Amino acid sequence: MNSVAHTRTDRPRCRVAPSALALLASARQGLAAAEDEVTAGGRYVAAHLAALRAAAAVVAARAEPSTSSRRKRPQSVWVLLPRVEPALAEWAAFFAAGASKRAAAEAGLPAAASAHEADDLLRDAETFVSLAESTLGVPSGQTLLPLRSAG
Repeated sequence: MNSVAHTRTDRPRCRVAPSALALLASARQGLAAAEDEVTAGGRYVAAHLAALRAAAAVVAARAEPSTSSRRKRPQSVWVLLPRVEPALAEWAAFFAAGASKRAAAEAGLPAAASAHEADDLLRDAETFVSLAESTLGVPSGQTLLPLRSAG
């Protein structure tokens, strides 16, 4: 029997592009900013943007590079997300439906979002950001440094 001890951690190594990790970190910062917002509109906007950044992280990590040399029209991350991660399609539809409310809140319309709507969206965004982290194999709420490539 071989007496050489093998060290192994039970945690999977996270291999996510630095750009996706930065978006996840930004999403977490956005959630913290949303919690600190005093206005309902500000809280709604910050929570929605945090979810948007988490979705962008998943798209950045999972999207296949385009083989076409022709430029395509820009698409919403909420359109792209279900294509790269079908399990998140309902979340994409949910947050896409709130985009106009976010735009109204960003424009400063006082009736754009109630305190109840903002609080609900913040809870939903927190759940979604955690789900995006889990989808990419990133420990929830932790900022990881990207792995360096060997060589």
